[in-house]
Amino acid sequence: MLQEHLVESSLGRQTTLKSILIVQDDENIGSYLVEAIREETPDHPLLVVDSEGALEVIKHVKPDLFLLDYHLSTMNGIELYDRQHAAEGLEAIPAIIVSASLPQELLDKEIKQRQLTALPCPHELDNLLATLRTLLAQPSKGASIGQTTRVEHPEG
Repeated sequence: MLQEHLVESSLGRQTTLKSILIVQDDENIGSYLVEAIREETPDHPLLVVDSEGALEVIKHVKPDLFLLDYHLSTMNGIELYDRQHAAEGLEAIPAIIVSASLPQELLDKEIKQRQLTALPCPHELDNLLATLRTLLAQPSKGASIGQTTRVEHPEG
């Protein structure tokens, strides 16, 4: 089971490491996300390559954030989110759905209804890190977690 760890910040205060469950079936993208989080944050990324693996992991680990690919092999990221949030103790965990192609009607209905954050791929690393920081900083209070957000990829 993943343990919470305390680390000493540069200001001498202790902070708790957060765990991020990444579900990404593309090996290159998954590796990129893990390395980016490891290099740029004090948080602990955990990569799973399919939805079944993610459902198994949450039986043993309570992550602080879900980072879910929308296009997975056996169920999409929103269906996986619904299954994860049905598990006891995981109802208030925020989630980011990432995809190169999220239809507008999906954003307007499914993502907004669930108060998810959508992040298009490819995305700027700074946008990803800022989104992670924002969601991980929010207090765990059930449905108030995770404002509906679509993070746009800047032009140019």
